[in-house]
Amino acid sequence: MIKDDFEEQATERQTSTVKSADRVLDIFELFAEEQDTLSLMDISRKLGMPTSSAYKLLQNLLNRGYLETDKHGKMFRLGYKLFEIGSKVSLNRDYATEFQHVAQRIINDINESVFLSIRNGDKVLYIAEKQSTHPVRFVSHMGMQLPLHATAMGKVLLSGMSDEEIVQLYPDGELGKLTEQTLSHLDELLEQLQKIRQDGLAFSSGESVQGIQCVAAPITNASNEIVAAMSVSIPLSRVDKDTWQLVVDAVRQGARELSVQRFFQKQ
Repeated sequence: MIKDDFEEQATERQTSTVKSADRVLDIFELFAEEQDTLSLMDISRKLGMPTSSAYKLLQNLLNRGYLETDKHGKMFRLGYKLFEIGSKVSLNRDYATEFQHVAQRIINDINESVFLSIRNGDKVLYIAEKQSTHPVRFVSHMGMQLPLHATAMGKVLLSGMSDEEIVQLYPDGELGKLTEQTLSHLDELLEQLQKIRQDGLAFSSGESVQGIQCVAAPITNASNEIVAAMSVSIPLSRVDKDTWQLVVDAVRQGARELSVQRFFQKQ
């Protein structure tokens, strides 16, 4: 009798766990099918789920980075963790290997750190890197996020969007500052983006990290859409005219190579 009760309780727990897993997947699929942001009540109503159950699941996903909220904590959207996982999947072994090859060549030529990123909402998400051997260098980590407007790679990713989309991203026209050099107004950003679209390069100097200068270029797909950005960061203490020109040329060439390889992988 005791054994039967134990087995029955174990089955109930297992059923509950499976049901929770199904509900989590339902939430992800809802975001994919509906819109960028949803409230607790939206999710509860559309999935026919008790509000209390939906709240607990959302909080767990929020704590793990799979969801994010607005500044009021009322509206939910997909978080960086899903994009990090998705980027690892979408960047298949050949593509990731090619980035490492290109980045290693840049390290061999100029010995400065190379980075690869994608956009996650209003953030730039770092998905790969190759570090220089200098003791003084900018160090990121897989999954690190910084504001788009404060980084060269972020500006490149923004340049692939229309001005209307960018205004929607920053509805109040104000940009957060990380340093004294960070752009603080939308008009300034839009002006820079016009030039980035023309030149195919973006720059930052001390805008996210003091003392670091960076240049970035777009990586495009077969439809010529910007899908990622590649950059090289260098401490200002090592910047001179000749070195900087080498850095700019390396980034431009490396991003062009990765764009071509991405094209052929889609054929």
